[in-house]
Amino acid sequence: MSQDNQELRRPEVARPEYHGGGQPARHNVGQQERIAGGLIGGAMVLLGLRHGGLLTRLALLGTGGALLYRSTTGYCSVYGVLGLNTANDAPATPEQYFERGIHVEKSYVIKKPAAELYAFWRKFENLPKFMTHLQQVERLSETRSQWTAKAPFGQSVSWEAEIIHDQPNELISWKSVENSTVANTGTVRFEPLGEGETVVKVVLDYIPPGGAAGKLLAQMFGEEPGQSVHEDLRRFKQMMETGEASDAAKSDKKG
Repeated sequence: MSQDNQELRRPEVARPEYHGGGQPARHNVGQQERIAGGLIGGAMVLLGLRHGGLLTRLALLGTGGALLYRSTTGYCSVYGVLGLNTANDAPATPEQYFERGIHVEKSYVIKKPAAELYAFWRKFENLPKFMTHLQQVERLSETRSQWTAKAPFGQSVSWEAEIIHDQPNELISWKSVENSTVANTGTVRFEPLGEGETVVKVVLDYIPPGGAAGKLLAQMFGEEPGQSVHEDLRRFKQMMETGEASDAAKSDKKG
């Protein structure tokens, strides 16, 4: 057979399979994140159908629909562009905290010795007394605890955390365990000023339920984590200096 009559064959090229949404059939969103995103997305869609003006409804329906889509398919186009993948539910890397998470640093001067402040904070079950976003912290062991926090639209989220660094009267560091719904790390430092005063410094990094979408959702509803932590420290100061929480904190807990 002459060369002109030979059939020209191209090498076989692997073609990605596609599902109904037109995206490659691959997952880049972890299971816990899909569950949380689905709950938030469903609540947003229901809220968009019932309340608000036209623009508000469109925003709620659009964002809620996007969260439901990523929850159902396990694929997030934003993660695809950024090269992120949480589908293996591995612990968040520092790069993921930077890209998807929220970073907060706040400090407050409290007129109490560092040892007294440390002892109160070290019992994590005390934290909901002045942190209004926390509903409960249950002690599981000397270094592990179960945290439950408020989520949008009357929902709640829980995760387990472990203490990774404990320096009595000076600092406490903790982080969420693997496969947590809310990946987070935190450190609180107690720096004596003299004359019974202490600077309490808090550093928090966390990835909200729904990942980057959850971060966007929080911004849409005007939640400012830095201001929230500032108010928590203000209540901590009042509690430690006067022996009781502010009226605002009590009201928030009742609500």
